[in-house]
Amino acid sequence: MGGRLIVRMRRLLTGPVPAPVWPAGIRPVPFEPDRHAEQVHALLGEAYSRGGGYVEPFTIWWPSLRGDPEYDPALVVIAVDGRDKVVGVAQCWTSAFVKDLAVAPATRRQGLGSALLRQAFRILRERGASFVDLKVDADNPSGALRLYRSLGFDEVESYRLS
Repeated sequence: MGGRLIVRMRRLLTGPVPAPVWPAGIRPVPFEPDRHAEQVHALLGEAYSRGGGYVEPFTIWWPSLRGDPEYDPALVVIAVDGRDKVVGVAQCWTSAFVKDLAVAPATRRQGLGSALLRQAFRILRERGASFVDLKVDADNPSGALRLYRSLGFDEVESYRLS
């Protein structure tokens, strides 16, 4: 049984959704595609370079994302540091699916991933979603599985990719 173990997880949004707590010096800002798309892409590339995901080159990634029927710029939750550099992103689809979550290595383990997801939960619930789903590589070196479980995600299924 080779291949990567992929875990699909779900978090119900019918109960309480705690408010996001942003790390010191980091704040959420509305995603502005012309201003932030390249920074978001660079952050995804940096985060996935250590494993856990893959991002196409910008010239492929951005038109593909922008043209996807589930894309909505209001569901790209980003956070910036004091220099307005994007240091975290939770990219969600309109189907209440977390497509990507990435936090800059220098700002990890400060609660930014939790804050991004909690902000996304609130937005999705306001849009009528009763749950949010995601998929994660069980061997993701960033501790993503632990983070998702701590935020109330439960495993729905798992399967191996060869």
